[in-house]
Amino acid sequence: MKKLYLLFLLCFAQLTYAQKTYIQCGRLIDGIANSAQSQVTIVVDGATITVIQKGYVSGGTGDKTINLQNKTVMPGLIDCHVHLESQGSKNSIVEGFTLTDADIAYQAAIYAKRTLMAGFTTVRDLGGSGVNISLRKAIAHGLVDGPRVITAGRAISASGGHMDNSVGFRDDAFNHKMGPDDGVADGRDELVKAVRLQVKRGSDVIKIASTGGVLDLSENGSGAEFTIDEIKAVVETAKDYGLKVACHAHGAEGIRRAILGGVASIEHGTFMNEEDMELAKKYGTYYVPTIIAGKSVADSAKIKGFFPPVIARKAMEVGPQIQQTFAKAYKAGVKIAFGTDAGVYAHGKNAMEFQYMVEAGMPPMEAIKAATTSSADLLGITDKTGSISAGKSADIIAVDGNPLEDIKVMRNVSFVMKEGRVY
Repeated sequence: MKKLYLLFLLCFAQLTYAQKTYIQCGRLIDGIANSAQSQVTIVVDGATITVIQKGYVSGGTGDKTINLQNKTVMPGLIDCHVHLESQGSKNSIVEGFTLTDADIAYQAAIYAKRTLMAGFTTVRDLGGSGVNISLRKAIAHGLVDGPRVITAGRAISASGGHMDNSVGFRDDAFNHKMGPDDGVADGRDELVKAVRLQVKRGSDVIKIASTGGVLDLSENGSGAEFTIDEIKAVVETAKDYGLKVACHAHGAEGIRRAILGGVASIEHGTFMNEEDMELAKKYGTYYVPTIIAGKSVADSAKIKGFFPPVIARKAMEVGPQIQQTFAKAYKAGVKIAFGTDAGVYAHGKNAMEFQYMVEAGMPPMEAIKAATTSSADLLGITDKTGSISAGKSADIIAVDGNPLEDIKVMRNVSFVMKEGRVY
């Protein structure tokens, strides 16, 4: 009996042994330091980074060693502006009337996996149908593979604004008047209700549009569409629930009002002027540029029939400008977080944004930090991820080559770990 008991204890100990993973890094960019480290080992216990050691270290019996000695290792990347539910095509407008929530969900699962495998272990989804909230839950519960998702659910705009899907259609094309339930709201009371509805549905962040956009059917996407007081109503209501506000804005006046209204980030910021940049610095507002989206829509606009004429015209006006604005904003000292507007272009190509940021004058290390520590700061998750640090989530990726010498290698992701699981 005693022997059986001892055998049981031995078997139980083996079953409950907490296997550690030792990741041997040839080159480590930790998201904090301004230079890379050589020959470092990251120790992962479960879903958490526990130790960072100099030199190549292996664990004991039962532990796992991963040899990345010929790669550059860094924190899992963060994209602060994606749309996981969709991917732009010449059929996008029609699909808005034909796809069901189930159709969207199946697509979204594919796009989420593609994003994760591109090295992005965290994303902020800035608006869809609400399926994005279900996707976040499915990923968190391990039902599908994808990045950690922080989502806005439905985004909010004014009547006739970027989220008003009835713009450009006959009045009787929709069977109801767009309102707060659809993300369309005017005045303080409606905006407070719209925010509360998104909180009720499970949103982690609130997204508004203080100007029109490129991919809607409005004639001009740059004019301001909310007053400062309306934006303050959104920000104050979101703050009551502990949420930040992201603001889609192209025109300078809409950007100015959004910053004065207290939003956490300006998305796109195409025609941001010097006054806007100074205000952003004063208020600590982040700028999320989405250069790749601008280039993508401008390229698509050159394809005959890809967009309706009104969208094609706006795409050609806005597309080439974003990279130039980014260059000025970076030089001026505006805080920048990484974001791409994935879904406007093909999911999984997010890392192309690094190349465009570097082309515009941002050093490679700062571009990588924009997608790690800076993005984590914007999203309020620096306690969880954004750097290779003891106690942080084991969100770790590796690329082939040295991105500090050639930023294009950020597209060569060959290792992805999220929360301690290797994908």
